[in-house]
Parts: sequence; structure tokens; C-alpha cells
Amino acid sequence: MKTPQQTTEMTLQQVLAENARRNALLPENAPYDPERGIGCHGDRVPVSAPFQDYTRAYVPRSMTEDPEYAVAQSPQAWIRLRCRHDFEFWCRRCVTITYKGEGREGPFILNIAQRQVLAVLEEDRLAGRPLRIIILKARQWGGSTLVQMYMAWIQAVLRRNWNSLICAHLKDTAATIRGMYSRMLAGCPPEYWHADEPPAFRPYERSANIREIAGRACRVTVTSAESQDSIRGADIAMAHLSEVAFYPFSPKRSPEDLLRAVMGSIAYEPLTLVAIESTANGVGNFFHREWLRAQAGQSDKHAIFIPWHRIEKYRLPVSEADAQALWTSMSPYERNLWDSGLTLEMIHWHRMNSRAYPSADCFHAEYPTTPAEAFALSGAAVFAPQKIERLRQDVKDPVFTGEITAAATLAEDPKGDLQIWEDPAPATHYVAAVDIGGRSPASDFSVISVLTRSKHPRVVAQWRGHIDHDLLADKAMQIGHLYNTALLVVESNSLETENPGAGGDFSLPVLERLIRSYPSLYRRQSVDTYTGTITNRVGFHTNRRTKPLLITHLISAVREGTYTERCAMACDELMTYAQMPNGAYAARPGCHDDILMSRAMAIYVIGTEPLPIAPGTLPPPRRILGW
Repeated sequence: MKTPQQTTEMTLQQVLAENARRNALLPENAPYDPERGIGCHGDRVPVSAPFQDYTRAYVPRSMTEDPEYAVAQSPQAWIRLRCRHDFEFWCRRCVTITYKGEGREGPFILNIAQRQVLAVLEEDRLAGRPLRIIILKARQWGGSTLVQMYMAWIQAVLRRNWNSLICAHLKDTAATIRGMYSRMLAGCPPEYWHADEPPAFRPYERSANIREIAGRACRVTVTSAESQDSIRGADIAMAHLSEVAFYPFSPKRSPEDLLRAVMGSIAYEPLTLVAIESTANGVGNFFHREWLRAQAGQSDKHAIFIPWHRIEKYRLPVSEADAQALWTSMSPYERNLWDSGLTLEMIHWHRMNSRAYPSADCFHAEYPTTPAEAFALSGAAVFAPQKIERLRQDVKDPVFTGEITAAATLAEDPKGDLQIWEDPAPATHYVAAVDIGGRSPASDFSVISVLTRSKHPRVVAQWRGHIDHDLLADKAMQIGHLYNTALLVVESNSLETENPGAGGDFSLPVLERLIRSYPSLYRRQSVDTYTGTITNRVGFHTNRRTKPLLITHLISAVREGTYTERCAMACDELMTYAQMPNGAYAARPGCHDDILMSRAMAIYVIGTEPLPIAPGTLPPPRRILGW
């Protein structure tokens, strides 16, 4: 791959030669013939084919190992057997689809993106594993078609009494997806149908939403995210959840509830299938969170990303004259596309089609080059997705997970709230920032973030959970002592409103506990705007004046890469943090910012407080009007 500096030095002839080389290597230019098995997925062996137009084919090895292979002498028997082992061949022989934008119907020949998804499904099927995928996609490449036909193949060829569910954000969309199934049944040659009855849908128990496949005893149910009650308790083995990023969220229904109902109905066994697919719709929603979990390997689903340039039709021809004009006028973004290995034809398509959208973010949400682009929040994101992805590269599993006890000892527990990435180091200064949440599981989390107090801070430990505030204070002091009596920065808003004493000063129980028991507390100077009296107070008070200071420092640290993150949840919170129409900063609905705020406090204090002369020395109080 060439660097940007190298590409600017290329002559037009060198560019054209390199472009021709790239085009020759594109997957769509490789031979692909599902009838003969050329270029198809899986372990294939050459065999004799019982046809006049071709006598040799590459078939799945499993077909030759099938006991019926030795007696499948007629073309019809040979085709029926191969349909059981070769999905791509079955699509070619038995499935007719309408090709969008081309105005024609024809056999279903898989494109490059569809083959990418199929490879993941087939690897799991052949290994005897349940089939679980989540697809983040560009538009108009037939992802729903591939998923639906794969489910149809299982029901029509491999399994009887194997029910499926189709759920989209709108019921009409789900019905359209089932229409693909109806077209397949109507066009399937009867001689290749694996049942005694002709291929067709028939009504089931007078239900308008359920159809049964004749001769297979398999039902196909259609529903929408707006009608979740029909899913609970359903007898299904496969589910296709389409455009999940657009599922509605309300106190009475949510995508999480829907998925829980679906997963509770599907056994974890071979040939069961759950496929979640969608274009992106910003960050912070259920689909975004599920994608991040799958991408991080924390989910049961394979994460499959389909960028726009993976789709064959997203190219525009480029003549030699066009090539020179395109090359000399490329924007930095387009030059990055070239440096990433894309062709001139791809970049030409990208340029011409992006003009129809009001902003680059809007275009990339529909036609993303990277997952970060797909989820970018136009005009509302506080942190740049690309910078968060760079931060995410340092995320790793903790070396310890558990709890710190009242005796300040560590007890391992895989479900514990304390995570440690680095043990305390001698002669090292630390900051422990505490964002105070609620006590109940439904409330915000309390978070203690421990970072090195250095030029390039590193996250070394984190506690995150729900706990009474007096116990949280004890927990913070224990963790602070563990890390060389770290400077303890406590967000004081909640504590200063709980049982206030006279004057709202140090008579507060939890703050008194901290002052009596911990020697290294962050203090601020508070100025009474009426009397001008200056008092020292423990803790950081987050308000409309101070919060922008915290977020501005965090924005700089993320942008410049001047701190090292270890926790994936912290990166997720950065992705879902937005600036509201009124200018305020907040997490998107249904998301959290507790880790983010504790990081912001720590990074602000590290950047603005001088290091103590000796470990344990208190820093001087800071004076900022209005604190």
C-alpha cells in the first residue's frame, strides 16, 4: 500500500497501471459458476456430472460422502442430492429473484457481499454450531435476500417442523421479505422439491401473519417491532430481524425486550439461526450496542461488516481523460480511499453519489467505508468516531476482576465490580475520580476511575456498580490507599444535597467520613457571590459552568490520543455522548455516561493540578469563580 506522499508523486500512467492491477484482483473478476461449483465456498472435490453441457463439477465433499451419492445416477436424483449439500447450487437451480434496479428476474446468483455472509453461516453449519450473525451493511446489496433464502433452504431442504420468524421495523417491510419466500416457492421446479406436496404457502390456523410450507410442516411468521407480544412464547428455530437500528424504543417496548423474547424461544443447537441486520442509525441504540458487543467478541454473534466498495454495482467507468481529472482533484478523503486500495471506478462512484446527500455523515451512514463511519452522528457527536476507534485499540482484558474487601485485600470474582489492568507501581502518583450514581440497579452507576498521574495518563483500574454512598466512600478510600494514596477526586453534587447540615459545609456525613479518614482529597475554593467569602470544599462540583471544562479537556485528550483507555465500555460511552439542541452535553437516551464523567474528572485534575512534592502531600486548593 502506498503512502499519501508516494501517491502524489505517481504519474497518470502509473496510476492507470496500478488501477488496472487492482481491478484485475477484485473478487468479482474471479471466475464464479455455482452450476459447476467454480469459485464456490467450502471444501469441494471434482466429480463427474450427469449432463450433456458439462460433465465435470466441483461439489461439496459432504455430497460425495453421502450414502445416496453412489445411487444418484439420474440427473434429477443427482441435482436433488446436491441441493441438500450445496446452497449456492440450490439458489441457482431453485430460486428466482427480482434484481433491483435492473428490471429483470432470474436465478439467484450470489454476489460478493452475499458470499461473504454465506461463508460465515456455512462455517458454523458444517461445524455443527448454532448460526448467529449481526450484519452492519451498506444499502442495496441483497443482505435480506441472502438471509431469507438461507432460512428457506434449511426449511425446504434440510429440516421439517423448523419454524421461522421475520421481524422488521415495519410490518410491511417484513411482509416484503416474506414475499421473496413466496416467489421462491412459486418458481421452484417441482421435480427438485423435497416434499410430496407441490411447493406453496398455505394458511395456518386462520392467522394472517403465519404461513405453512406445504409438505414440510414448517411455519413462517411475519411481525414487526411494533407488535412484540406475538413473539413471546412462539415456537421458532430461526429468526431474521431486519433494520434493527430503526426499531422503536419506548417504556412499553424496546429492541432489548424483543431480542430477549426471540432468544428465549430459540434453542442453542445446530441449524438454529438468529440473523440481525441493519444499516446504521446513529450511536447509542440497541443495534449499535449489539454491534459493539459482537465486534469485541462479547456476544454469541459473528460481526459482519459490508462496506459500500464491497458491492459490485458501486462503480462508475473512468476514461483516461476522466482519470486525470479525478486524480488531480481528489480530496484528502478520496486520496485516503485510494491509499486504502480502492479503484478509480469506486472513487468515481463515491464522488458522484455523495453529492445527493447534505453532508458526508449522512452519505456514510448509508454507504459506510468503515463501521465508525456508519455510526457517525451528524452534527451531534461530541467525540469523533475515528478517534474513539483509535482509543479502542488499547482496550484489553483486565488482569484482575473481583472486589476489594473492608480489610483492603483483593478477592477474585468473575462477576465483581472492580477491574484492574495495572498493579500499583512504586513511586508512582495516581488519581482516583469518583462519579456518584444511584443505589438501585435501575439507576446510574457509581464509578471509580484510577489513572496514572502522568503526562500521558493510563487507566489502571475501575470500579463500577450500585452501592450506598457511605459504602462507596469506603470503597474509594480503599482503592485510593491501594494506589499509593491516590489523589481522591469525588464528584460532590449528590453528597452536598443529601441531608445538608447548617451552611451546607463539612457537616455532611459522607464528606465528613472522607475528611476524617483519607489524607489526599481534592479540594476546590468556593466563592460566595454575595459576600465574597472564600471557603475550601472537598470534591468536584459539576454544574453548567464546570462541566464544559471537564468535557473540553476530555475532547482534547481523545482527539490528541493523550491518554490510554483500557475499558471497552468507556469507548462505548464516548460513542453515545452527544451535544443536545440546547447546547448541553449528555448521553443519548438509554445510554450511560458514568465512566465518561469519571474519566473527564481525572483527566481534568491531572492536567490542571501540579504534582505534589512528596507522595501524600495535598495539592493547593484551586480557585474558580462559582464553584
